[in-house]
Amino acid sequence: MSHAEDNAGTRRDFLYVATAATGAVATGAAVWPLVNQMNPSADVLALASIEVDVADVEVGTQLTVKWRGKPVFIRRRTDKEIEEGRAVKLEDLVDPNAENDNKPGAKALDQNRTLDEKGEWLVMIGVCTHLGCVPLGNNSGDFDGWFCPCHGSHYDTAGRIRKGPAPRNLQVPVAKFIDDTTIKLG
Repeated sequence: MSHAEDNAGTRRDFLYVATAATGAVATGAAVWPLVNQMNPSADVLALASIEVDVADVEVGTQLTVKWRGKPVFIRRRTDKEIEEGRAVKLEDLVDPNAENDNKPGAKALDQNRTLDEKGEWLVMIGVCTHLGCVPLGNNSGDFDGWFCPCHGSHYDTAGRIRKGPAPRNLQVPVAKFIDDTTIKLG
């Protein structure tokens, strides 16, 4: 093989590699917008987590905020509500699971549903687990918690289903205190 034939092979190899690389870049440039459109939009990402100021929430009252298109109940419970919630036995509950995204797999004991150890703060998605209605709060229903008037589901002071057609406890979303007066949802 002559030196000229050896150089020709090198040029040919270079042209193959350069053409393949250019084709890969062009394909990536064409496909990227299609893949990128499947990512969540900026407004959805903005709602992925929110911070809620709870400094003005008095003991025995509730704040309702909208998060991810759903109402979220943030209740500052009284000592009586905490005592009632902690007195309930697991075997008396319709749903024995905490339904708490912060504590997956936990049992529905009162302390597994609250945001703090004392049990004063309860954060729940305010959607009835039967057909998606919004339950009434402020010590409603037969168990001093929430009551869904649409079909008669009664929730206790810890948001656990106690009576009626709802199959599950009210969902506790991912939430945490980021300082003494601010709760972060999501």
